[in-house]
Amino acid sequence: MNSGHIYSFEKLEVWQEARQLVIWIYKITKDFPVDEKFGLSMQLRRAAVSVVSNLAEGSGRNSMKDKAHFTQVAYSSLLEILTQLIIANDLQLINEAILSEGRNKIETLTQKVAALRNVQLIKAGEAKP
Repeated sequence: MNSGHIYSFEKLEVWQEARQLVIWIYKITKDFPVDEKFGLSMQLRRAAVSVVSNLAEGSGRNSMKDKAHFTQVAYSSLLEILTQLIIANDLQLINEAILSEGRNKIETLTQKVAALRNVQLIKAGEAKP
């Protein structure tokens, strides 16, 4: 592990799990056909990276409302990933087992991202505890 400063987002369990999702997405897309390199493969990878990036970027914002905005974008990217996995399954680029595994990972992450956003909104005075 890095011996330098650890940023607050790196301590978030949800960020760490989202990072594992990125690795998983890269592994499953490496076997996609070459003609998908700039299509669905790239879209899946970008969406996965978007999740961790937005969680990190939000952690650097000063207001809880801003933090919650970036957390919401991360949530939306998770839904984008699920949609793209469904399409990949429709196109027979991944099988049902991979789709199911991805759905389970996304379900866990969306619950954690939603919980983080709720806490942020409560702290921002935008939601009730």
